[in-house]
Amino acid sequence: MRRWITHSEAETQGLGREIGRELAPDGVLLLSGDLGAGKTVLTRGIGEALGLAASEIQSPTFTLIREHRGSGGRLVHVDLYRLSVAETAALGLEELLAGPGVKVVEWAERLPFDVPGARSLKLGRLPEGDGREIVEGL
Repeated sequence: MRRWITHSEAETQGLGREIGRELAPDGVLLLSGDLGAGKTVLTRGIGEALGLAASEIQSPTFTLIREHRGSGGRLVHVDLYRLSVAETAALGLEELLAGPGVKVVEWAERLPFDVPGARSLKLGRLPEGDGREIVEGL
């Protein structure tokens, strides 16, 4: 189990770049954590690792799925915040998550199935309010 502490959005985004390089070309990352925990900020860094501008990566809360193509490959960004587990089951995400590119799923606890080979991170704010704790494998 790995654990990181970041003290700014820039540090969280930098960690995302590192993780993005590890995920390329076809990895899946499942993210969980409360609102404001840094899931989208981390995803921006992952996008940067794939050659995307950080400004292109926005939370797909209302569109559910956004696909980006950068010089380093494809990024599929999924946000399940607005859905129940039953609604998520109806989306047919299994095929998408098994397909090519790096896939990042925010609010992954709403997936009704396991994703073989996926990495998972739990993000949370530190109790002191000075940064984030990011834990892999919970």
